[in-house]
Amino acid sequence: MDRREFVKLSLTTALVSSGVSQSLFAERSGEMQYRTLGRTGEKVSIVGLGGYHIGMQKEASESIRIIRTALDHGMNFMDNCWDYNDGESEVRMGKALQNGYRQKAFLMTKIDGRDQKTAAQQIDESLKRLQTDHIDLLQFHEIIRLSDPEKILGPGGGMEAALAAKKAGKIRYIGFTGHKNPDVHLKMLHAAMARNFTFDAVQMPLNVMDAHFESFEKKVLPVLVEHKIGVLGMKSMGDSNILASKTVTPVECLHYAMNLPTSVVITGCDSMQILQQALNAAGSFRPMNRQEVAELLAKTAQAAQNGRYEPYKTTHDFDGTYQNPKWLGPNQSGATYPQA
Repeated sequence: MDRREFVKLSLTTALVSSGVSQSLFAERSGEMQYRTLGRTGEKVSIVGLGGYHIGMQKEASESIRIIRTALDHGMNFMDNCWDYNDGESEVRMGKALQNGYRQKAFLMTKIDGRDQKTAAQQIDESLKRLQTDHIDLLQFHEIIRLSDPEKILGPGGGMEAALAAKKAGKIRYIGFTGHKNPDVHLKMLHAAMARNFTFDAVQMPLNVMDAHFESFEKKVLPVLVEHKIGVLGMKSMGDSNILASKTVTPVECLHYAMNLPTSVVITGCDSMQILQQALNAAGSFRPMNRQEVAELLAKTAQAAQNGRYEPYKTTHDFDGTYQNPKWLGPNQSGATYPQA
């Protein structure tokens, strides 16, 4: 496949400046809107519950209350990860999904293992913590190094474990996540397609500042849409960094990300108040026109320069696997990172 043909950046303007593309796939049930997850046909809520923040409450009972309230109000997309809060996020979600709640959820979790053995072990540990016999979407976490695609997709890589787990019925779909540099995402997509494999979903930062700096929206989003890969938006508020710029409100941040051809916008909810904010944003969202989009981008253009409010792109502060390389598995030294 020719890389120039693969990227197809000419789609960007039409996709980003209009709400038409994704609104055609939106359905409403009560106050929640749903979209189709790429070519899977699965219906997922327009907003999803971030897994990291539901492991931070002092009492597990409060985490469970947040999760179950989200599900009761139609937020069916549940995000999680093997390493979040040393596994406590998965443990609490597993408890919350008992008593019939598992049937309400589209359950996603992530693993860090780059090699087959480590990935297989983490998949089984996640299944045990989540108290489920299958994970709806398994994603390779923090694809932030230029060396990650080959390690995962090459001989003995983590993809072998994921495909075996899918064959065994332990997982249904496969994706990957990352927040560092859009070129790494493109490399991962290209490497997979060169092996005749297309990911079911991809997760990445999509927000009012990403559009101006090292943009996943401009570089990666058109490729995902072209290949009918589910788009999972994250860091709509940049883990509160974007809000610190005093340029936009939380609801504006969520609505901007929802206005892109995202399947779901994943947002952290560490309290019932923040959960309600996300639910309200999902209920009130209507496709934005080009002028409304332009006005939001104009408000954030200056602040977005140099990635000041997107430190996950420019520093290692958000790179859990950089701080804990053992999560990747043995013999994973020699990682190379893109220039910030």
